[in-house]
Amino acid sequence: MALHFIVPTCSDLEAGELLTLTGAEAKHASVVRRVRVGEAVTIGDGSGVWLEGTVEDVSAAQVSVRVTERVMQEQPRTRIVLAQALAKGDRDELAVQAACELGVDEIVPWQAARSISRWEGPKAEKGRERWATIVREAAKQSHRAWVPSVTEVVTTAQLATRTSTQRMLVLDPTATNRLSGIQADDRDILLVVGPEGGISPEELQRLSDAGAERVRLGDTVLRTSTAGPAAIAVLSGILGRW
Repeated sequence: MALHFIVPTCSDLEAGELLTLTGAEAKHASVVRRVRVGEAVTIGDGSGVWLEGTVEDVSAAQVSVRVTERVMQEQPRTRIVLAQALAKGDRDELAVQAACELGVDEIVPWQAARSISRWEGPKAEKGRERWATIVREAAKQSHRAWVPSVTEVVTTAQLATRTSTQRMLVLDPTATNRLSGIQADDRDILLVVGPEGGISPEELQRLSDAGAERVRLGDTVLRTSTAGPAAIAVLSGILGRW
């Protein structure tokens, strides 16, 4: 499969034009991936533009690509949004990376009551930027035309307000209904995944009162790092993505 690069400034390019990769992308292409003249590559702007091209020149400082085809890929009709609770270590980051590779369309960091990790003050933006970097690299690796956005961290109260525009599905191992049994409608789907200690009863009640549906994946309890990606895989089948 051709190497893929994400270049936000490539949005206006058409077939026949020349694109020059510089900076980190050029170094990654020439030094790390050892791209060669004549090699086919793909390039996206992260917002649906998809370019195919052929490498014409390679140096450590820049890589020139001649665009051979341009396609605009539309976003899915029903978007999948993941509200991932902050978790200790790298468990939340593992969830974010896998979710992006599996097709999530937006990620919402959630400061849950039982989250050991806390994003407060300057740490909040630093954490969001860290997740955004992970998402970008995962999107590049999985050849995605759309790079999922990462919002600012939200509280439970802020999360609850999203039920006015999105169908909220809270992953709860004690729920009666299975995720695999839901019927999709026209609303975007917001998956809510709790931290290591689970979602508190008070939070479950608040989200339920706001209109959220509680669903379970199966008979086992998954880690916070795997629950979201597993649910996205199930939803991808339901929505016809896979």
